Amino acid sequence: MFRTERPWLEVYEKGRVEPETRIFDGTLYELFSRAVEEHRGKTALGFYGTNFEFGRLQALVEKMAASLAARGVMKGDRVALMLPNCPQYVVSFFAIVRLGAIVTQINPMYVEREIGHILNDSGAETILVFADVYERVKAVLPDTNLKTVVVVDFGTEQEGPGAGHRSFEDFLSTDADPAPEVGIDPAEDVAALQYTGGTTGMSKGAMLTHRNLVANVQQTIDVFVRDPAQFRGRKCVGALPFFHIYGLTCVMLFGIKLGIEQVLLPRFDVHEALAVFENDRPTMFSGVPTMYMALLASGADLRKHHLHDVQIFNSGGSALPVNLKRSFEEQVGKPLFEGYGLSEASPVTHNNPPFLGQGREGSIGIPIPSTDARIVDVEKGETEMPIGESGELIIKGPQVMKGYLNMPQETAETKRDGWLYTGDIAKMDDSGYFYIVDRKKDMIVASGYNVYPREIEEVLFQHPDAAEAVAIGVSDEYRGEAVKAFVVKRSGAQATEEDVLAFCKERLAAYKTPKAVEFREELPKSAVGKLLRRVLVDEERAKTEATSQS
Repeated sequence: MFRTERPWLEVYEKGRVEPETRIFDGTLYELFSRAVEEHRGKTALGFYGTNFEFGRLQALVEKMAASLAARGVMKGDRVALMLPNCPQYVVSFFAIVRLGAIVTQINPMYVEREIGHILNDSGAETILVFADVYERVKAVLPDTNLKTVVVVDFGTEQEGPGAGHRSFEDFLSTDADPAPEVGIDPAEDVAALQYTGGTTGMSKGAMLTHRNLVANVQQTIDVFVRDPAQFRGRKCVGALPFFHIYGLTCVMLFGIKLGIEQVLLPRFDVHEALAVFENDRPTMFSGVPTMYMALLASGADLRKHHLHDVQIFNSGGSALPVNLKRSFEEQVGKPLFEGYGLSEASPVTHNNPPFLGQGREGSIGIPIPSTDARIVDVEKGETEMPIGESGELIIKGPQVMKGYLNMPQETAETKRDGWLYTGDIAKMDDSGYFYIVDRKKDMIVASGYNVYPREIEEVLFQHPDAAEAVAIGVSDEYRGEAVKAFVVKRSGAQATEEDVLAFCKERLAAYKTPKAVEFREELPKSAVGKLLRRVLVDEERAKTEATSQS
């Protein structure tokens, strides 16, 4: 799978890491059951003072699998999980894959239209839903195939589930025969439907097999773990949502396999997170850039909260601004490693290797073991680009999805000859490190020049008054498109639009410089804190259309 002329091979040789990962080719439930045997007696999950030891967790998984089977859930059936991070999510996930059924991930923040689309596209007949968003599921129920609704609450629900629906506790207490043994082909059988995007039309269900997910967990371990003993008896922060593929693979499954206690947070609250750092002394934290922004903006002395005791900080989900990386590392005294991935790749494909030290600023790193990557021409995706030149990033490896559910044409366009076409514009330097330039679809064409928003955002983040920033292309009669910036100012900042425009003009070519700056109290974000540029694009387009019709 690796080609010897690839310069990143030398990086792995310097770090004394075998370039071919040890792929564990079993099912997800086998990964779980082996972890139980290896780590029995240790705590797997911590949730607001309640601990779940590995053996207890397995007993709950088996009971849940039996209850699901008693309600008719069989191999290949879709079971939706619309839950925040909680023990019920972990129990349900492994119970579903134990039966050979397919976990259908639904973001609890989704509105009725999005929920209905995923339920109908997947054909799910069973859902486990958080009590706080239960009413949304009830609203779409008549237009779906749902037959079984299980409601999970944290002891604060005012009213019980509606008629015919069950609470998680009642469902789990069902006296049922043990779940049947099921034959599963790890390479062919789908374990999870991970719906991607949703901000530009209807989201697509990436079909991730057992092998995709199990392989990516092992690949991630091969990147971060030099000695498994260093993680024994240690903890990590379970703040990344497990319904998002980054949190599922890099926190939940990663932690289960290594026997790391996961301190679960249903949502990222900066004060709760700081308390976990101080009281639990985790060894590893995986987050998105906005989480690191929030930690810095909290005003807390991060060393007093023992963030300097964390061995590994990892960032993914969206581009890590260089200025944010520098500020965090300066305050904490530990490197912040950037990686890259996407739902269609389970998700990790690249990372800055921790064993080499600081990593490279602005780089997503090198391909992880057993992953190959190329930069090809944007137009046809057939010609490999020379080192240093931009093109579309394509990926090949055991973590690449089977395809999109019910979308053969989109699958054929995205997967070609085993290669996953990411839609991201990137380049590779002569040492084998990759750099994301921008999303192919987010590219701005101003006066005939290609402008990549990330370059502009890096400059905006250098402004001392900018806490968050996004750049988009807006309609312009003269240029075709012009750059507009959206900025959230730091507390107490006094910067004006003229200040920011002048700052950018000194650092960017004229055609790249924003023509307008809009200040906002907050910017639209996904459930994992990823800044949603497309929402702003849609807002600006709607304004333009409204103006043209008036």
